[in-house]
Amino acid sequence: MVREALDLYRKKRDFTVSPEPRGRVGKRRRAELGFLVQKHAATRLHYDFRLELDGVLLSWAVPKGPSLDPKDKRLAVHVEDHSLEYGGGTVLLWDRGTCQPTEDPEEAYKRGRLKFVLDRSSAVDGSWSARTGARRRAPAKTSRGFS
Repeated sequence: MVREALDLYRKKRDFTVSPEPRGRVGKRRRAELGFLVQKHAATRLHYDFRLELDGVLLSWAVPKGPSLDPKDKRLAVHVEDHSLEYGGGTVLLWDRGTCQPTEDPEEAYKRGRLKFVLDRSSAVDGSWSARTGARRRAPAKTSRGFS
């Protein structure tokens, strides 16, 4: 993707205070893409959904956590990309596995909606989609939608 992957992540943090790593764009280590879901005990308890793409983790904050019922739609706020070495704060690894995009992920990201199948997971296997902020007309900090 043509974007400075971790610029926003770095701008939002003071690394003299934060336990989070400065991060770097990683190299793909395997043929499959990975995902993870973290339960994050921050100011407000929420879940982080992270999807590997282009050497970073695309990230969404999901206040109520992902639903296991395919009929449910959950609010997800698309936040800044995170480094593959992300590890700051108190989090519980809730789930992880592999991700298979159902179409070209770079093009889907530009259009504003990624569609993918999650696999090798203990909780969230199946078809999912996530909206990105890419198609918004006005500059936006967040985008909503995870289903």
